[in-house]
Order: sequence, then structure tokens, then C-alpha cells
Amino acid sequence: MAKQPRYLTGQVVAITGAARGIGRSTAELCIREGMKVAIGDIDIETAKKTAAELGPAATAFPVNVTERESVRAFLDATEEQVGPIDVLINNAGIMQIGPFLDEDDATAQRQIDINVKGVLFGMKEVLPRFLSRNRGHLINIASVAGKGGFPGGVTYCGTKHFVVGATEAIRAELRDSNVEVSVVMPSIVNTELAAGTADSRFVNRVEPEDVAAEIVDALKHPRFDIFVPRVVGKISAAMNVLPRGGREAIARALKADQVLVQIDQGQRKAYELRASNSEPGLEPGDQPAQLTQGANGS
Repeated sequence: MAKQPRYLTGQVVAITGAARGIGRSTAELCIREGMKVAIGDIDIETAKKTAAELGPAATAFPVNVTERESVRAFLDATEEQVGPIDVLINNAGIMQIGPFLDEDDATAQRQIDINVKGVLFGMKEVLPRFLSRNRGHLINIASVAGKGGFPGGVTYCGTKHFVVGATEAIRAELRDSNVEVSVVMPSIVNTELAAGTADSRFVNRVEPEDVAAEIVDALKHPRFDIFVPRVVGKISAAMNVLPRGGREAIARALKADQVLVQIDQGQRKAYELRASNSEPGLEPGDQPAQLTQGANGS
């Protein structure tokens, strides 16, 4: 007999990078399920606008995920103003792409600080709270790029491999607790982050609402691996039994090796510029053309 879905009404979910994209769509769907949502974002004005549009169940808070103190302040403020956190979704992330040897160090550092430290600090700050209550659900947003290497996104892929590996390891450490752990691995999502990227064969670009639906489903029916679309999980499982040559041949057949290479720089320019200024303490690199016109949750 199938287990009854978990009841979400009244639960508190904190989401980083929730002013737009996957984070916003997830916040909106969580509210429909009766949850209260903390919209965390470094862009506090957009976060406030999003919260106002989503209604009284949403509250905006500033958070810079590259600073552990800021992450702690975000979670503290959420618990003081909204209630004890039941779910944390580490969603904040950026993707700046282009040939690896053309990437300046500031671009690489920015992705590491946001995509890696943001998840690390979120876990370190929320898990003691979950463990003290013997409940909670940690969800880290990775990518299919955390399961393979894609030309044009060397640093990005590396950061998402970290998210997948770290989430697997923390799940093993918490196996005897009542804390749930999940990792989300979407394919290319139709958000600003993926603007100008190419499509692959047989795997359609998904909408942020599709990712949100799978996240909420995992809250109701806890599971670790959340592939979006689900067919990506089946492809990944099949490829894992093949030798490297076979896996790489399939990737080429699917044109997965071209997704981050064949890009429309004009479509990506606005996003790359915003991403290059997404960390206040880090100035753009010496070669801003690479930041603004580089060749993705998340």
C-alpha cells in the first residue's frame, strides 16, 4: 500500500535565490500547498517585489550566500518572523560559461563562492536546527551538470559535482536521523540563467514550474534523487553501466556536448552581466568581455 503524502500546510520553507527563476516558481507552488515561504535573495528589492506578488504567505529577506554570517542571519530572521524552518532549499546559483582557458579568475571564484559556499553554508547553518528538532528536509539544487562534464562549463560543472557529492555524503551521515535530504538535477531550464544555450536531442528544455513540481512532490513523498525531467535519471542510470567511450558517444549523439558551446551571446549578455555583479565583495575580472559575453539550479 502506497504511503500517504506528507502534509505540507503550515510548514515553513526557506529558499535562497528565490526572487526569480526556479526559486520563485518553487515558492509559489509551496504557497499553493499551504506553506509559509521565506524569500531569500541578494537582490532584496526584487525579493520584496516577488513576496508582494506571491501574497501574505511570502516574506522577503536579504541573504548573501557567500557569507556564512549572512546565511545565519537569514535563517534566524526567518525563524523569528515566520516560524521554525521545516525545509531549506539551497537554490542560489549562477552559471557563467565559455572556453575554460578564456575564463578569468574572478569569474571562476564567483561561481565557486556562490554555487559551492552557498550550499555548504546553508547546510552548516540549518542542519543543527533540524537535528535539534529531529525533523526537517534539506534540498540542494544541483544540475545534470553535476553528473557529467560539459564543454564550455568547466567551472560550473565542477561546482555542481560538489553539490551532488556533498549532498550524497551528508545523506549518509544523517541516515540514522529523521532529517530528509534531496538533490535536484534539472536539465536545461527555461530561465534567464540558461539564456542562449543550445538544446540537446531527446531531452526537452523544462520550465521552472516543472522543477518546482518535482521539488514539492519530493516534499510529499521524500526521495533523494530528483531528476527533471525524470527521463534524465533513466538516461543517467543507463549511461553509468557503459564504459567511458560509450558514455561519451551517447553524449555526442544527444548533442549534450554542444549545449554550453553553441550559444547565442546576444541572448546571454544581460544574464552574464548580472551574474558578474552578483557578489558585492568581488569586482569583475580584468577582462570584462569574458564576464559579459561568455559562451547554466540551476
